[in-house]
Amino acid sequence: MFFLMACISMAHAQDVLPSDDPSSEQPQLEDEVFVSPVIVEGDELFFVRGSTALPANERAEKVEDRIIEFASSSDKKTLTVRLLKNEFGTEIQVDGRMMTITTDADADFEQIGIEVLAGLQAEAIEMAILAYRENRSGAARVGSAVAAFVWTVLFLGISYLFFHKRKVAMALLNRVVRKRFLTVEEKTQAFIRGKAIASLVGYVANIVLWIGYLGLFYYYLSFVLLAFAETRPIATLLLNYVSKPMSDFAWGAISYLPNMIALVIIAIITRVTLQGLAMFFANIEQGVFVFKNFESHWIAPTHMLVRIFTIVIALVFAYPYIPGSDSQAFRGLTILAGVMLSLGSNTVVSNMMAGLFVIYRRSTNIGDRVLVGDKTGDVIEIKLMETLIKSTKNEMVSIPNSQLLNSEVVNLTRAIDGKGLLVHTTVGIGYEEPPAKVEAMLIEAARRTTGLKKSPAPFVLWSKLADFAVNYEINAYSSRGCELPKILSDLHRNIYAVFSENGTQIMTPFYTADPEVPKLPDQEWDGHLAAGQAKK
Repeated sequence: MFFLMACISMAHAQDVLPSDDPSSEQPQLEDEVFVSPVIVEGDELFFVRGSTALPANERAEKVEDRIIEFASSSDKKTLTVRLLKNEFGTEIQVDGRMMTITTDADADFEQIGIEVLAGLQAEAIEMAILAYRENRSGAARVGSAVAAFVWTVLFLGISYLFFHKRKVAMALLNRVVRKRFLTVEEKTQAFIRGKAIASLVGYVANIVLWIGYLGLFYYYLSFVLLAFAETRPIATLLLNYVSKPMSDFAWGAISYLPNMIALVIIAIITRVTLQGLAMFFANIEQGVFVFKNFESHWIAPTHMLVRIFTIVIALVFAYPYIPGSDSQAFRGLTILAGVMLSLGSNTVVSNMMAGLFVIYRRSTNIGDRVLVGDKTGDVIEIKLMETLIKSTKNEMVSIPNSQLLNSEVVNLTRAIDGKGLLVHTTVGIGYEEPPAKVEAMLIEAARRTTGLKKSPAPFVLWSKLADFAVNYEINAYSSRGCELPKILSDLHRNIYAVFSENGTQIMTPFYTADPEVPKLPDQEWDGHLAAGQAKK
């Protein structure tokens, strides 16, 4: 209390220092209030007002010294208190010795008459002197010694139990916890280890016991010091440093009870709303509720978005009731958190927004085979931050949703007009070969390829008249987009086989000159290979 009042006095003193600006007027010092409490053995008697000549703290110390000096000079149980008028105010005398003078400034500060104030101060001084002497009497010292002895015996008993029985209690707690989690461990097939849980509970319980023991030691020491008058100020300081903040915290918690009730109500309403939303979307997933054009893979992300929106609304309503929300520190912390999130989460937010667009724009669904850049694979999961694709080589590829949104995505599964995916490949054949023959061979290769449709019929396009060859492009429809690599491989194999059967040389990819003997495969080897495959 004294330290707080001294800080207030210093703050006021700084407020009345003259300004460095010469144009500013000199402050009115007599209008400023400087006060300090008179404290005897930890008890606050009254406040005195100071002046520039005699600061309040110095005046209070002088009054305290006079009271203690007079109280310690005798052990009389009766006092004669007199109030005398003088030029400074009302003088308070005890057994003919002046203790203090009650001034008009003191009365103005207390806003009561000077006679009344002087009488109250005199009564407080008299009680403080008598209490000082009573606390140092023989009977009081015997009582203090008995109280200290009782507190010591109790604390020693608690200490004995703590140091000798604590291990026994911890072992008992360990057995109880392990037994309690034994059935859980069996049902979860050792996913939850009873031993680990018991160790954790024992660790927490040990910390709680030590905190409780140190708290008891603190209060034991404070009570023993309070028992003796000479050590009572030290005990008061100890109690003020710990007990007062704890009591302030307790009273603050009690004062926040209405706000806590409001927070509990908001939490209950939010929980019930979330449970209702979960039930609603579960019914949608089971087909109880059907909404037109609402796809099944939208259920989970929509549920998540509605949950987030509900929680945000609940936080907005709960914010005014959060303890300390109106303080500058709390507001500064929220601003700092917002700045940190805005600076550090640009990539995260962009991926989240891109994930929502990917989910709701219907361009890609789970199970589709897609081509993203140079990656081809099946979509197995669309998350808020990323999309997982299993490539044709059985590799798990994670593609950030922002890349998926900003890249060209080719869907090899999605049907557009019912004809299917147009599979195509290009070969270069020399100008000496008849185009009709080449086109017929390419169409024959397409017909031999499993997975390519016969209707609509395959067709050939002339893609380029190159320097040494004509580039023919065979096109055929397929409804098996997921098997595109296998279909292309079979198409290339069949093109190679048909052209070999007809003695036509494929000149792709590079041509220099016609060789003396055409570069054709060994028909005999191909025959043996085909026969071997037929036997298998």
